[in-house]
Amino acid sequence: MRTQQHSFSQSKHSSKLALSPPPPPPPRIMPMLVSSLFALCLLSPVLSLPATAAESINKPPVNQTFHPYNELHKLKKVQAYLKKINKPAVKTIQSPDGDLIDCVLTHLQPAFDHPQLKGQKALDPPERPKGNDSTTDEATDEVADAFQLWAEAGGSCPEGTIPIRRTTERDVLRASSIGRFGRKLRRHVRRDSTGSGHEHAVVYVNGDQFYGAKANINVWAPRVTDEYEFSLSQIWVISGSFGNDLNTIEAGWQVSPELYGDNYPRFFTYWTTDAYQATGCYNLLCSGFVQTNRRIAIGAAISPRSSYNGRQFDIGVMVWKDPKHGHWWLQFGSGLLVGYWPAYLFSHLRSHANMVQFGGEVVNTRSRGYHTSTQMGSGHFAGEGFTRSSYFRNLQVVDWDNSLIPPSNLRILADHPNCYDVRQGWNRVWGIYFYFGGPGRNVRCP
Repeated sequence: MRTQQHSFSQSKHSSKLALSPPPPPPPRIMPMLVSSLFALCLLSPVLSLPATAAESINKPPVNQTFHPYNELHKLKKVQAYLKKINKPAVKTIQSPDGDLIDCVLTHLQPAFDHPQLKGQKALDPPERPKGNDSTTDEATDEVADAFQLWAEAGGSCPEGTIPIRRTTERDVLRASSIGRFGRKLRRHVRRDSTGSGHEHAVVYVNGDQFYGAKANINVWAPRVTDEYEFSLSQIWVISGSFGNDLNTIEAGWQVSPELYGDNYPRFFTYWTTDAYQATGCYNLLCSGFVQTNRRIAIGAAISPRSSYNGRQFDIGVMVWKDPKHGHWWLQFGSGLLVGYWPAYLFSHLRSHANMVQFGGEVVNTRSRGYHTSTQMGSGHFAGEGFTRSSYFRNLQVVDWDNSLIPPSNLRILADHPNCYDVRQGWNRVWGIYFYFGGPGRNVRCP
């Protein structure tokens, strides 16, 4: 239909110009190029780039020429990556927030792409730390448990499968490159982060041997003002130096528009064994974490969230080293085992951690030339207290005897206390706790 219309227009145009000298013949290369691209798009409709993704993510610099062949090559690489990372689903669940949750056979999850796990099965549950009383995880009268949005909608995966949030073309195109998708930028951890753009408000313990950590983390939906910034609340289990050999295991919740395309707080995990250089990733976006639970989707939105001067919701998170096999296990909520990081992933963490850290982190890109307004926690300072500030409660660490104990000699660090701060406390109900967070840019944080 389009070809006929084009021919008609062309003949009509020719008749109007019959008395004029014929124009010089156009270069043949451009029609050939357009025809080729048009044919490619017809043959591969899945490679067409959504306008919103193209406009917001892949804007070329002002003076850069657009190269359609390069774009098509990039999109082909994206499709190949998606085919690799999105495993065949036994069942797919539509989450109210727009996510697609695929129920994937346990042995087909990304972890088993690793040569050391091929053909193996997920391990049975390990021995839990002594003192792991689920009653301490239960919310107080003033606080309720938060879970996940997709599961609240009645979704569940069948036995023998695990839920995996499906990665989309738009997810990958938001990243700076396919190679960096699902990975953090290399940076310093816990140090004053003025140069790296990462800012923290945390409490931590170091100088001893640790075999895990546990806390309840208050869930909010902080405002993230730049697409390439994030805001998170998490537990870090750390070993090694702060050079190229840093090992970390991380778990908690985060808001990351670049990674997820929205501003929902999402349950997440991360690991690295070389200071965020080439190893590790978020969630299940590379071969690493082995998931065993069919009720938790790592990377899925958490619901409900806390509200200012309103109801408070938190999640329980525990990471600990199995004394028998040496793997690092993850527990969510009141006793739900999510899965484990195999010991072979790590160097220093094969033995133990030498630091445990609890708290918040944001990225400050200064994209407008001044400090970001990205919020940490609730977006309010620690001094505002319960129902206004974000908190961690029931802080514990796991010792050499696989026992949960209160951490001693806790230290406090706020990289930029005029932007985000932290205050520690203790009571009989919450044990060791702290409030933290802040609004970012304000009159004292230019």
